[in-house]
Amino acid sequence: MRNLHIPSRSPAYAKNAMVASSHPDATKIALNIMEKGGNAFDAAICAAAILSVVEAHSTGIGGDCFCIFYSYKDNKVKALNGSGKSLSNIDYNSVKKAENNTIDPYSADAVTIPGAVAAWSKINQDYGNLSLKEILSPAIDLAENGYIVADVIADMWKRETEKLKKDKDCKELFLKVDEPYQAGEIHYQPMLAKTLREISVSGKSGFYDGWVAEDIVKKLKSLGGRHTLKDFSSLNIEYVDPIFSDYRGYDVYECPPNGQGIVALMILNILEQFDLSSFGPDDFERVHLEAEATKIAFHHRNKYLGDPKFSNVPVEKLLSKDYAKKLSKMISFKETVNNLNILPLDNHKDTVYISVVDKDRNCVSFINSIFQPFGSGIVCPNSGVLLHNRGASFNLNKKHPNFYEPNKRPMHTIIPGLLLKSNKPIIPFGVMGAHYQPVGQSHFLTNVIDFNMDVQLALDHKRSFFYDGVLSLENTFNSNIIDKLAKIGHKIDFVDIPHGGGQAIMIKSNNVLVGGSDPRKDGIALGY
Repeated sequence: MRNLHIPSRSPAYAKNAMVASSHPDATKIALNIMEKGGNAFDAAICAAAILSVVEAHSTGIGGDCFCIFYSYKDNKVKALNGSGKSLSNIDYNSVKKAENNTIDPYSADAVTIPGAVAAWSKINQDYGNLSLKEILSPAIDLAENGYIVADVIADMWKRETEKLKKDKDCKELFLKVDEPYQAGEIHYQPMLAKTLREISVSGKSGFYDGWVAEDIVKKLKSLGGRHTLKDFSSLNIEYVDPIFSDYRGYDVYECPPNGQGIVALMILNILEQFDLSSFGPDDFERVHLEAEATKIAFHHRNKYLGDPKFSNVPVEKLLSKDYAKKLSKMISFKETVNNLNILPLDNHKDTVYISVVDKDRNCVSFINSIFQPFGSGIVCPNSGVLLHNRGASFNLNKKHPNFYEPNKRPMHTIIPGLLLKSNKPIIPFGVMGAHYQPVGQSHFLTNVIDFNMDVQLALDHKRSFFYDGVLSLENTFNSNIIDKLAKIGHKIDFVDIPHGGGQAIMIKSNNVLVGGSDPRKDGIALGY
């Protein structure tokens, strides 16, 4: 149980069904969808669509998604890769580059074909109880009749004001006389409502064919993009075999590459070689081990990860327990691991994660993103679609597995997770925050498994993140721990914005649902 002397919140409890998301409207309305006969798949799509409206800096129909789920009717874990591909016709001589010789994240070159709507349509067709028209209706209403801007969202809006001025259509939609919307104000997205209505009637073709696709392609071409209508109409997303690893008797399932779920599993495999429970959850040793395991796992990510259809990702070797034992021997409590080639990648923080469990115990772990805050900052004038910039994560080194080439999926940071015990799902979970996500997942799971925290406490807990040579701490760490970390060689920094966010729902042994939603976001977990 939480310390009642410290401001926090209790976990949510329910017997039938539960939703946890980063916004109250998404949670409440998605729960209503299940009360009206929808299942966990319907609720997840409903929540994602609502978040596309009310949390536009994080997600949208102009982005990608991944879903890992346990289907009651199939009695198995399945994964859906809803990430889109690069365009089919790349002119390398005209690719716009940023100062560090990466793809300019604000250019049309950074826009890959969005996969989210195709994924929503496929999930709904294969597993939903309700029609897309019923599921998307609440999001359409919020876009058309307005929604109230929440606190954390307003803060990000303010931080990204200059970016929102770059594109004329973006400026008109998201700024009010060059100023960001503030918490408590009402914002409208009428063009997006029109597009969502088209999707609700026509499904996938409502986005990838017809006037919506034409509007997107026209906008991208006006900015120098070489995207075609065929790039949109030919997009296919697919079910993929999930990957998993055992952690202290629990099976942790992730989507396979091109996502970085494999990194979370590598971190857990390395941490498993140490007796974490012999330390306190806030001890120096725990923080140090997590940082070093992250450093080692990210070295492998940056060396091997890409679209497996274009390069060989050695999944079996990377997830080998023997290999984890070998890697763990690199770690000492007296000094930090040095001389690993950790390649810097473009940083971003914005994604939404949704956890849903229904009365039949379908478990859906769902994540949707537009990459950087407000994506590319490019808005399409007639459809109101804000486009992501996922292509900015491609590498321009021809020898790299994540090299930018036609019809290829980029390396993805967004990763939904699912925890099983004795072949039964017990926690659909996810932690947002870009590159932090595999670290956040391993931190959450070790909080639950090694330190016996409930899901809310596990999400609340202070976070650290080793990335690009720096151990970034939230400002809740005490000076004693900080001094010990610095003494053995960690370069310490403190983050302005806390690391990520997250949601999780646990199915207890008595079938009661326990939900948590990260206080670093505006959201909530609710059940009935």
